[in-house]
Amino acid sequence: MNLRSRTALHWRDLLLELVGRDLKIRYQRSAIGLGWSLMKPLSQLLVFATVFSKVLPLNIENYTTFVFTGVLAWSWFSTSLTSSTIAVTANRELVRRPGFPVFLLPVLTIVSQGVHFLLALPLLLICAVVQTGLPGPAIVSLPLVIVMQFLLTLGVCYLAAAAHVYFRDVEHLVGICVMLGFYVTPVFYRPIQADHTFAFLTTLNPFAWLLECYRSIFLGHAFPDAITLAKLLVVSVPLVAIGAWVFRHVSYRFVDEL
Repeated sequence: MNLRSRTALHWRDLLLELVGRDLKIRYQRSAIGLGWSLMKPLSQLLVFATVFSKVLPLNIENYTTFVFTGVLAWSWFSTSLTSSTIAVTANRELVRRPGFPVFLLPVLTIVSQGVHFLLALPLLLICAVVQTGLPGPAIVSLPLVIVMQFLLTLGVCYLAAAAHVYFRDVEHLVGICVMLGFYVTPVFYRPIQADHTFAFLTTLNPFAWLLECYRSIFLGHAFPDAITLAKLLVVSVPLVAIGAWVFRHVSYRFVDEL
């Protein structure tokens, strides 16, 4: 085994150890532990399913599965982004430790929040089966869509984490952007039609493309559209490359800034 392989294995083991530590600290002395990770998406699901099915009906077929898919995917993205923004500044001791791979900190938050996402997936699958039946062969494409979301999120998180070290207002700006993003992304309503004035909120929104892929699997029982996946790939890979380059380029000064 060469040096590069040993280093990669060390980073993997370190990442798993940090994720385990993060989850243990977060739910220490908690009565239901990781069960709390399901409370927020389930409470949002209850509110949206009640309001937009009974009070102000949007007339969307299989709405519970529709909105559950959106809420679950958005929760992973939004919590990862808000946590990653302060990942460096909140871990000064680790950053100051010689040889510590600082680039793992944003990855840590995404993986940690991803555990909550994966724990809730079986509930989404059950909901989808009850409303629409088994997803069939299309379910095998789910890991690919999850990887796409991971890459898309990681690129944004690298940029936000690096910027926050130098400009502490970034944390508040990200919070506002996440709030606005929730409402301009078709999480709980249909994608905006192409002939609408504000159609660009859907057609130019990578997260809207991501939701389309998830819903193709759980609601349409079909493989995600190849063009949509290609667009996600074209956006996600360069975004990760740019984000990682910026993060690495400025990380040499993190200790001084902290």
